[in-house]
Amino acid sequence: MELLQTWRWFGPQDPVSLQDVRQAGATGIVTALHHIPHGDVWPENEIRRRQEEISVAGLSWEVVESVTVHESIKAGTEECQYYIENYKYTLRNLAACGIKTVTYNFMPVNDWTRTSLDYLMPDGSRALYFNWYDLAVFDVLILKREGAVKAYSKEILTEAEKRFTNYTQDELDHLAGVIMFGIPGEKKQTVEGMRTELQKYEGIDHSTLRENLSFFLKQVVPVAEEAGIRLAIHPDDPPFAMLGLPRVVTNAEDLDFILDAVDSPANGLCFCTGSLGANPENNLVQMIKKAGTRINFVHLRNVKKDVTGNFFEDDHLGGDVDMYAVMKAVLEVQQQVPYQIPFRPDHGHQMMDDLNKITNPGYSAIGRMRGLAELRGLQLGILRSMKQG
Repeated sequence: MELLQTWRWFGPQDPVSLQDVRQAGATGIVTALHHIPHGDVWPENEIRRRQEEISVAGLSWEVVESVTVHESIKAGTEECQYYIENYKYTLRNLAACGIKTVTYNFMPVNDWTRTSLDYLMPDGSRALYFNWYDLAVFDVLILKREGAVKAYSKEILTEAEKRFTNYTQDELDHLAGVIMFGIPGEKKQTVEGMRTELQKYEGIDHSTLRENLSFFLKQVVPVAEEAGIRLAIHPDDPPFAMLGLPRVVTNAEDLDFILDAVDSPANGLCFCTGSLGANPENNLVQMIKKAGTRINFVHLRNVKKDVTGNFFEDDHLGGDVDMYAVMKAVLEVQQQVPYQIPFRPDHGHQMMDDLNKITNPGYSAIGRMRGLAELRGLQLGILRSMKQG
């Protein structure tokens, strides 16, 4: 059995239309109700309205990405239980509409983080990029987070000071906007707003955040299991502590903790090869084999790292991730379950005609279409060889 081919779509305002998605070769849609504020219940009528829009286009809503976990749950505030109950209601409403896979993450304050959204590749395409020097510029010299200097090496701090001096104010403002970019279609963060959010996590270390995640899972997983929903936690992106915040979904030990917190098929992983692949200590194939049928969703993308830990997003079949070995391991897991595990080509280069269009960073059409085509071909070849073997 092959993996289910899906595509992330950010709703009616997405520059990539549902017709574009069909032409790219995907059959399932990965999306969310981005207009619903974080923490609010997703009404069933809103879910069905979006579902119908997708169905009319000849596609199906296969995965929710994401039902966002409210910051109160992550920080374990007094309002935590209220937002957990809302989360349960949303899961029940999604199940009533027949949606079976729900992705979420547990990254405090900032979602995925990059320092450039248009890194120039040798072929003229544009990629997403992360480097510690520019993060330090933001953290130490723009955000001015207390104690930030302790988080960086002397080399990084020296280079950050140099860059801060040479950057214009417009360039500094642009850098801050990139780092705080967040999810397309959702409210943008401000420097002052980020300072306020960071204060909520004072005194919260790796152990505390982990326990808050465990508390959340112990309450929502039984509801998901009863409703027939498979939850899929997305790894931290990048998989490192940053901005003074701990990260708890970064490596094999973290994944073991999460799966052991509630031993249920409903408590699973979104295995993202780009996020986990940015940590040089992670052996992705071993992690896939160990997680096995607890992998409920797969993001396939590639990264190229340097010795400092900076990385850019490479071609889907390029970079440091052995995509052949990863795909083979995931397909071996697929043969162990009676349903199709959804995957999507995660991110893609801005290239060709898309270079002259307004696109969501990482989510332009042509780069992802190239990635999907390459991954579909890789999957077909591996499946054929598995049958012959």
